[in-house]
Parts: sequence; C-alpha cells; structure tokens
Amino acid sequence: MGTGSEPTSAPESDLDTGVLLFLPYRALENRVFAALAEAGFDDFTPAQARVMQRIGPQGTRLTELAEQAQITKQTAGFLVDQLEKAGYVTRVPDPTDKRARLVRGAKKAWAAKKVAYAVVAEVEREWEEHLGKRRMQQLREALTLLRQITDPWA
Repeated sequence: MGTGSEPTSAPESDLDTGVLLFLPYRALENRVFAALAEAGFDDFTPAQARVMQRIGPQGTRLTELAEQAQITKQTAGFLVDQLEKAGYVTRVPDPTDKRARLVRGAKKAWAAKKVAYAVVAEVEREWEEHLGKRRMQQLREALTLLRQITDPWA
C-alpha cells in the first residue's frame, strides 16, 4: 500500500513513450547537476558525464567508451581530454595490452559520483512516494526488461 497520495489511475497522455521516458530523466539529470554544482563539481558537461558514467572500476578503453556513449572515437577522445584536464580521469596503460590505454576515474570523479548517487536515491524515494511502492517496482521491472532489447551492454 502507498502513502495515500499515489494516483489511483494513470492519466492519459498525448505524449509518446519516448517523451514520457525523457521528461522524468531530464528532471532527474537537472537535479543531479544542480547538486553537483552546489558541491563544487560545476566543471563538466552532461556530454562529459555520459562518458564518465561508463568508466568501469578498473578502467575502460576509449573505443569502448565511445561505443557505449554512442559517439565517435574522436568525440570521446575530446571529452576524455577535457575530463583529464579537469582532474576527473587519468589514462593508464592497459595491463592486458601494453599498446592500449585505459581511462580510469580519478578521486574527483568518485567524489562527484557519490553526490550524484545520493541525489538519484532521493529522487527515486520521491518517485516511490508519488507512485507507490508497487508501481515503482513495476516501473523498474519494465525498464529493466526494455534494457534487454535496447542496451547492447546490458
């Protein structure tokens, strides 16, 4: 059972599903970036953040970052250069291939991610209060199922 403030039925919308997915995402992203700026992390863009989000704990090759962010290798290289200059990432030799390099998150990136994760958790709590626990769980389940056919890196 919800908080009592949850809607009893979903209102019909003339908006297509893509827009309906985008609107809450953009609201979430705006909240995250506002909190990051307030915490002093105001020196990177959403495009840079999308690349930074895809860096694995042990580092990720630039070509993989470009693929996952769905941008060219040149664009990924440019964004990583900017992130490196701002102190968010470092480049290190790939231990599995000495010719290749890995992009790794620096301490500054992990500190920014900590702020972002806290905001995401707060927004998800608000969404659950609005939708109710059952609907929020169903939303997450539906989006996870869609990820199977939309995210090649899932």
